[in-house]
Amino acid sequence: MDDQNPVDKAKVKHRRFRARIAENKSLDLGYRITVGVVGTIVLVLGVLAIPYPGPGWLIVFAGLGILASEFAWAKSALRFVRKRYDAFMAWFSKQSMFVKGLGVLFTTVVVLATLWLLGTFALVGGWLGLDWTWLESPI
Repeated sequence: MDDQNPVDKAKVKHRRFRARIAENKSLDLGYRITVGVVGTIVLVLGVLAIPYPGPGWLIVFAGLGILASEFAWAKSALRFVRKRYDAFMAWFSKQSMFVKGLGVLFTTVVVLATLWLLGTFALVGGWLGLDWTWLESPI
């Protein structure tokens, strides 16, 4: 009888796979370095995406999850960050429409500032024949 759920089966498979890698010290080191690099890249992308609409926090949790598969400090950080995120979202959901509106305004300002800095407004303005200097990025 096979009464294990798919998640438990996947965990068992991963443990076996990881144990085979751990038998070879060089392969083990390479695996840990790869997990560290990939997890860090995903984490950094998530942190950069936080102020924008979309899955910024989901990407942060994915990056920490990748790192937590090999590093105990990342597992602790994942629990800590998740707890703080849940507490903030519970607090924010109880706020007035004014405070929620400020959150939307902040997000809008960040997105518009980024688009301006990346030169998107000047590019689109050029397509429309608008040659206004304030559309151009300062960088």
